[in-house]
Amino acid sequence: MADRDQLGRTAKEAAGRVDKQAVSGPSFRFRLERVRAVRERKEKLAQQELARSISRLSSTREELRSAEEVLERAQDEQRSAAGPVGAAELQSRQAFLERIEARRTVSELDVTRGEAEVADRNADLVVAAGEHEMLNRLRDRRRGEHERESMRRENKVLDEMAARARGSAA
Repeated sequence: MADRDQLGRTAKEAAGRVDKQAVSGPSFRFRLERVRAVRERKEKLAQQELARSISRLSSTREELRSAEEVLERAQDEQRSAAGPVGAAELQSRQAFLERIEARRTVSELDVTRGEAEVADRNADLVVAAGEHEMLNRLRDRRRGEHERESMRRENKVLDEMAARARGSAA
């Protein structure tokens, strides 16, 4: 007898689950979720790469400012040199100035390359963010469609139940 009652309850619970499943339908599942997650990760990596590029550019600009300051000091020292200076001294000072100018030129090129890298990383980020946002919008649209379809099914079941109730009351 207890087994029969247990079986009856289990059958009713299973029927309740089936009815609930029939009304609400399957839960929402975005089929491109893995792709969306990969695009999200790609966007975050692009953000990190852009941040590193900006940091390197900042360091390179600081190196350029430092090289320019050293060059200015060296030029000022050469102009303010007191007394007669020999040819060897002039040559060594000129060589020193040329080395500093070469270092400054290299720093300028590094800044230019750094700016180009930042622009490239920014473009990569814009593309990655666009792809991620596109998949987010698609997911949201599909979720809305799923919810509308679930509501439609639920309303249909409720209408059928109401029609049965009206029929049995008459």
